[in-house]
Amino acid sequence: MNRFQKLTALSCLTLAAMPLAAQATRADAEKDPVLGAMLTELDRSMSRLHLEGFSKPFFIENRIDEVQGFRVRAEFGASLGAASIHRRVARVTVHVGDYKTDSSGRGDSVAELEVLDNDPVALRSALWMATDEAYKGALAAYAQKQAALKEVQTPPQADDLSHEKAVIVLETPKKVTADAAAWEKMAAKASGLFLSDAVLAGERDGIEYANASMGALATTSYLVNSEGTITRTSETRYDQNFSVGGQAADGMNLDRTYSMAGNTPGDLDAEDAFDRHAADCIKGLAELRAAPLVEEEYHGPALVSADAAADTLKDLLSRPFAANRPQPGTEARTTGPFASSYHARVLPDFMDAVDDPTLSEINGKGLVGTYKVDQEGVPAEAVHLVDDGKLDSYLIGRQPVRDFPQSNGHGRAGIAGAAMPMIGVLKISAKDGLSDEELDKKLLAMAKDQELAHVYYVESLAGSMNPRLLFEVTPDGKRTLVRGARIEDLDLRALRSGIVAAGKDLFANNQLGGVPETVLAPSLLFDDVTIKRANEKNDKLPFYPPPD
Repeated sequence: MNRFQKLTALSCLTLAAMPLAAQATRADAEKDPVLGAMLTELDRSMSRLHLEGFSKPFFIENRIDEVQGFRVRAEFGASLGAASIHRRVARVTVHVGDYKTDSSGRGDSVAELEVLDNDPVALRSALWMATDEAYKGALAAYAQKQAALKEVQTPPQADDLSHEKAVIVLETPKKVTADAAAWEKMAAKASGLFLSDAVLAGERDGIEYANASMGALATTSYLVNSEGTITRTSETRYDQNFSVGGQAADGMNLDRTYSMAGNTPGDLDAEDAFDRHAADCIKGLAELRAAPLVEEEYHGPALVSADAAADTLKDLLSRPFAANRPQPGTEARTTGPFASSYHARVLPDFMDAVDDPTLSEINGKGLVGTYKVDQEGVPAEAVHLVDDGKLDSYLIGRQPVRDFPQSNGHGRAGIAGAAMPMIGVLKISAKDGLSDEELDKKLLAMAKDQELAHVYYVESLAGSMNPRLLFEVTPDGKRTLVRGARIEDLDLRALRSGIVAAGKDLFANNQLGGVPETVLAPSLLFDDVTIKRANEKNDKLPFYPPPD
């Protein structure tokens, strides 16, 4: 018998959120009415689901995601109210065939659960219908895969589904703890600061919109599979946002934003701090409106702040690091830009990258990408992706790729989504990193050596490669804010060969989105970056002033 097949209740790896002396068991899980219903229906499906003349399922996974929370919004000093959410969604995955060659790809079904209480018959009925649909899809996918494999000479480079040890993880379900009414007032106050604060009142004419929002969400995921894995994981995420926008005299649309996200309300700004950041954005918009246009085209050194570098590195590296299985018939290891880069250099030799979902905070700040078990029931692992600049590993889910037969706990999914390899907490660092002052000196030295009239400092980005705050830096160190720029040539080649120095301090960039992710990154100094005028359409200015 294969060692991976020896999965009994006694050999299950237990990672329960309880004292180490206590080990969670299936009996403990069955005390939860949701897990109890899921396990009962899973057992019934494995024993009775079979269409005569076709393969029986060899693997079934049931997952229910439950979300509950609220979001408050405000604009121009007025609350737009609070919107609440409470929903449950089930996702069932069925595999036919075997671990080596299975039906992976279409054996999934998603069902919105109308029932929000814990009625076992209602829960099981929804899972029953979803399982039946997923089984039909799996049979069709398996037949198509068998036909496709007959048309190619190169055999598959890895099994279709990885063997994993069963785990039992029972975390206590979490609830949001924020005060919606207090947050409504806080958001309304911030969105109307330019109306109520005498210091900011002079900026009123340049503001076309000002809004604030705050949100709280608790997510509990229940997962059971036919290998014996049972997990109940729970997390809370909180965020606050402020944005203000208007136009320059030439019609260019401009904005300033501020956002913060964390795992607890304490990770967010208190009211005074949030107001200060909102005021800074309002003042910053006025400075942007008065700033000159960037030059038409520039090629040369640029220093990218840790904040902007985190955005850049996420955009450029998160997809290549993920090992997505290639189509049958190819010898490729994965898909994407790093498909053939295993053990090749992808960053400078003084830089490393590790994705560590078990890292929950840095310098007292909560990291939203943290988790203990992924959405395929596999414990999270720290994966050393890049050592001394060379790619040493990938992020792997339960679909193996060549040289990587096991998951490393990075099969992640949004609500009811299919699990895919994704980053959790991606930490990119430099050996012997420089201080901000040392980086500034190095940038200015490069300007003098190349006899440049100026170089550039990128403080923050508004989307991929669009600087929100960009400064022209002269050799004497003077910084002048400019607007209307776009960065080009900042690609994987630039990461591999264009970084000449990096900072020692890391910025934590928390992004919620469909799947919470965190990137920890240093400032980066590039030797050659292209910065061009964006030349986007400028809208007409308002024909008359805003109301008093």
